Amino acid sequence: MAVVVGAVRHWACPNCKATAVTREARPHTRFHACPGLKGITAPLVEAGVRVRVTAQEREDYVGNAIPHTNQDGRPIMAVRTDYPDGHNDLAVLAPTATGER
Repeated sequence: MAVVVGAVRHWACPNCKATAVTREARPHTRFHACPGLKGITAPLVEAGVRVRVTAQEREDYVGNAIPHTNQDGRPIMAVRTDYPDGHNDLAVLAPTATGER
């Protein structure tokens, strides 16, 4: 006998052909390496929801920081999801920390 843990949710990416299905009752979001955003890790959104997902290029001086970069080598600071009702979600891609002894 199969037990369903949560509601079935269908996910899709507005920038590529990626899809997924989850069965989680708690709030969650799926992410993937998006070919449409040049390999940046981006969220999948619920299938059928009209959104715009964009990679925001870092606009300040990089210096010694090790930022996340896309396949073109451009530094990306965040992935933004804009919804039709005006609200947005932002996944911030913090630079990799380094240290010295």
